[in-house]
Amino acid sequence: MQNIPSKKIIIFSGAGISAESGIKTFRDADGLWENHRIEDVCNQHTWLQNYDLVHKFYNQRRIQLADVEPNYAHEVVANIQKAYPNECIIITQNVDDLFERAGCKNVIHVHGELTKMECSSCSHIFDIGYKAFTDQGSCPQCSSSHIKPFIVFFGGQAPKYMDMYDAFRHLQNEDSIVVVIGTLGNVVQINANLEIVECHKILNNLEESPYIDATQFEQVYYEEATSAAPKIQHYIEETLNFV
Repeated sequence: MQNIPSKKIIIFSGAGISAESGIKTFRDADGLWENHRIEDVCNQHTWLQNYDLVHKFYNQRRIQLADVEPNYAHEVVANIQKAYPNECIIITQNVDDLFERAGCKNVIHVHGELTKMECSSCSHIFDIGYKAFTDQGSCPQCSSSHIKPFIVFFGGQAPKYMDMYDAFRHLQNEDSIVVVIGTLGNVVQINANLEIVECHKILNNLEESPYIDATQFEQVYYEEATSAAPKIQHYIEETLNFV
């Protein structure tokens, strides 16, 4: 990563920030994702056996993404980053591109990106946009036909976690701030990452989560992200003296 200023803002998001745009959360109470078992469409050890199903599933998600728009919360995050371009780091568990389409730059997608594909033979990553991947598709670099959605499957490697951990490790400044939006905290364990960090902390979820200790946050907003976003922006502007 590039050199990180001593004072910075980390905005960490989960599925909750995109839910208001119409993107369903990854894991519902019934264990299904868009009527599919997660282990059938998001498993590093079985995706080749389920090759057609996996691509059919992600093709549908990718095509649907083209009709979804960033919401007000994405736009507020983009405005924060524009105001503090050298201090603001955006980290998301989401595989959609709504932050980028709202104007955000250099977003760290720890779980991959839906608009990209990855060759399982040579590891080449290439853009596919919002198009469906067909069974005739092959890697533009090595011509392999073993092409995987650029998504971190369960049981697979997540190399962007190192960038995330590095960013959290550099939050040792009382004038820095971390904002957590729309995540249960059970996949990326927010408590473990933030419990020893001395900085301002803001939490925004629809409701309490058993995986997040809300007492370690200075400000807690249990409401929709589009409602909390302007409050978060105001808190940042009032609390941090970046200028």
